[in-house]
Amino acid sequence: MIKIYDFPHGARGLRVAWLCEEMGLAQTFVPVGYPPDKSYCALNPFGTVPFLEDGNVSMSESVAMMLYVAQKYGPTDALPSVDDERYARILQFSLLGEASLSSLMTPLLAARFGAPDDQKRNWSAVETESRVKRTIERIGDELGDREFLVGGNLTLADISVATALRIWRRGVGQDLPSALQTYCDRLQERPAFKRAIEACG
Repeated sequence: MIKIYDFPHGARGLRVAWLCEEMGLAQTFVPVGYPPDKSYCALNPFGTVPFLEDGNVSMSESVAMMLYVAQKYGPTDALPSVDDERYARILQFSLLGEASLSSLMTPLLAARFGAPDDQKRNWSAVETESRVKRTIERIGDELGDREFLVGGNLTLADISVATALRIWRRGVGQDLPSALQTYCDRLQERPAFKRAIEACG
């Protein structure tokens, strides 16, 4: 069975749990304390969270985990075959959700919750926040009035990006443009998302 190690209510592990729920795959959530203890670091020497175990497979990096689950346990509408015209854009937005959004929010979270008051709005934090805002605006342009980022159904792109937008709103404490807030609200009404939230709680 798939095991997902993450902080309780963690965001990145939610990506994998959500995909598992969309695909009807059994999963087990294993809570990780902060900071991760020695037993966890023995499993994942990088010490990063989340982490996945599936039989003899163990891996970190939430987007890589999603790709693994989709390809091993598919086919799934969330990741069409490589010859599908949507495939490249799904990969692009799936990686963008981490590389251009979530990963940039990590220092913003550190500044918000850990920095001294006179350092919370330092130059680096302000510049990073501005960069993330520009990316979010561009995502809104890409989405337009469509229901999903790529094609006519939910894909890894939506799971990755919507999870990052959730970090922006709930973790960093920033508002979303109204169209993207509507997009996120709609996705979070999906039964699979609700089950994933409950599983990761």
